Amino acid sequence: MALHRDCQHWSADNQTNRLPYMDPAILQFIGILHGDITSREDAPKNFDESERVGTLEIYPEYQDGLDGVEPGQTIVVLFWLHQAVRDILKVYPRGDRSRGLRGVFATRSPMRPNPIAISELQVLAIHGNLLDVSGLDILDGTPILDIKKKISR
Repeated sequence: MALHRDCQHWSADNQTNRLPYMDPAILQFIGILHGDITSREDAPKNFDESERVGTLEIYPEYQDGLDGVEPGQTIVVLFWLHQAVRDILKVYPRGDRSRGLRGVFATRSPMRPNPIAISELQVLAIHGNLLDVSGLDILDGTPILDIKKKISR
């Protein structure tokens, strides 16, 4: 028995439960990160453990999207981990073999099918399309997918 609802197609004979009627996802990089982290070994394990600084260069065609972003504000930045391994589904959390293997969806590992990273960064200064930020845990040259306002509770 198959159930069709909007774009979703779920059926007993379709074990993958994919959404065949949806257009493929197309992402546009809005910028690139410039920083001093050049290797995974040099990168802090997480943004909340980092005081590293760098610059988010937003491409000119997306600069108007920065209107309202201010120094002192915390922003959420989505990065595309372009150097990540994408075919591994189990990892040792933080490389600690004593913790046992875990599925990548239960970790913050950069190795995952869609290597999207999320970081909360403090905006230090804005110079046109350049945002100086702190809290980096991402490699120099990593593409930026999106920036969002942090929601405070």
